[in-house]
Amino acid sequence: WRAWRSRVKENYLFLGHIMEMAIHSYPGRLFNRLFCDFLHLHSSHYHHGRSKRLLISRFFQPMNLRDDRMTGAGRSSELSCKSQRLMLQAGLIQPANTGCFHYLPYTVRAMEKLVRVIDEEMQSIGGQKVDMPSLTSASLWKISERWDLLGKELFRLKDRHNVEYCLSPTHEEAVTELVAMQGNLSYKQLPLMLYQVTRKFRDEPKPRFGLLRGREFYMKDMYTFDVSERAAMETYNLVSDAYTRIFEQLGLQFVKVQADTGSIGGKMSHEFQLPAEIGEDRLLMCSDCHFASNVEAMMGAETNCPQCHGKLRESKGIEVGHTFYLGTKYSRILGASYSNTENKPTVAEMGCFGLGVTRILAASIEILSTEDNIRWPGLLAPYQVCIISPKKGSKEELVPDLSATLYDTLIDALPQLHGEVVLDDRSHLTIGKRLKDANHLGYPYVVIAGKRVLENPPVFEVSCQNNGKTIFLTQEGVLDFLRNVKVA
Repeated sequence: WRAWRSRVKENYLFLGHIMEMAIHSYPGRLFNRLFCDFLHLHSSHYHHGRSKRLLISRFFQPMNLRDDRMTGAGRSSELSCKSQRLMLQAGLIQPANTGCFHYLPYTVRAMEKLVRVIDEEMQSIGGQKVDMPSLTSASLWKISERWDLLGKELFRLKDRHNVEYCLSPTHEEAVTELVAMQGNLSYKQLPLMLYQVTRKFRDEPKPRFGLLRGREFYMKDMYTFDVSERAAMETYNLVSDAYTRIFEQLGLQFVKVQADTGSIGGKMSHEFQLPAEIGEDRLLMCSDCHFASNVEAMMGAETNCPQCHGKLRESKGIEVGHTFYLGTKYSRILGASYSNTENKPTVAEMGCFGLGVTRILAASIEILSTEDNIRWPGLLAPYQVCIISPKKGSKEELVPDLSATLYDTLIDALPQLHGEVVLDDRSHLTIGKRLKDANHLGYPYVVIAGKRVLENPPVFEVSCQNNGKTIFLTQEGVLDFLRNVKVA
């Protein structure tokens, strides 16, 4: 028995020969055991050698929610922006309660890709990733005097011991205390750049626009500690440049504007804005000298540029990033210091830098999409390629394993597309219906096994969603066409 089992392990492809010998040499019970062992080994080999195909029929993707369910409040009139409507209709998000959403699988994939882009840039400039508690002691916020300053914006709660906490909308107090607790920070360790990507909470009085303004959201927040104001400004510019690279990678047109420091405070602040009519921020810009500012940061109702006296024009924007030079606002009161060159304790200069992760996703959909179909920044598309198989009962279906073969070939030949290709195997639906679904979800490339797959060699229809072009290619042509697709 052990010899036969070892023989099967070495080469199960000789099944026919082995089975024939087993039938003539062993009783039925032993043969059954050998055969079952072979099936287990064969299954194990298949699953370890190639991942299962990603089949749309198996996805948790509730499509086409009724209008009366889209807002969670029963009023379809609340669908007040394009991104909210498209994300709900495509099953990317689903309302949980006012201002809070379930992020469904496609959205989670897109968000994970965005976080990878952010991680790469933050770590390339020396950022170190941490994860701080969402639950923050009220005592910290009272030290900074923001417990009362933020008022009803904070979600506040008490534990069983009557100790007060809040669900943090930001972590200046927490990270400053964290650094202060170390006690032996050296100037040689600065700049220290700590960042996280976590859920944040804000008690919005009127949540609206889906993920653009909710009560619970994801944000990347970085906090920096430097030896001097000059060094802190160098770090400030370093992070700002990294933000610029992030938006350039995503292909999003942005404007960097002067901004008010607001409740966070500090000496200087800038916002990264995506121009959009749905935006809630009013921006003033000068085309002569490229001056740009949020109206809130301007003194009075100015109509001329303070730098060149040119005419200012107003537009609207969606804030997706914010940078602050804090100085010693938090480090002084919470004791975040370092040992200088003379080994004397010195208060650290700080900065903080935010990126709205879920807001960037929603804003990019708002800006790039058509009225009916989602368009993603190329790097953030949940999946890059969707293959649509022939309809059941059609002549094209008679070509054996056509779509599955193309799927496997893409995965094997183009490693960067591993996990990026889905197969729409819902062959009971027409190709037109499945193409419509693919357009709604915004796959950059849709490959259709249509009528021309009956040709020799088979020809596939390739729909490029972001530019609206359609081309016809053989399997080799599809491989060459998708070879340079970039994936986050």
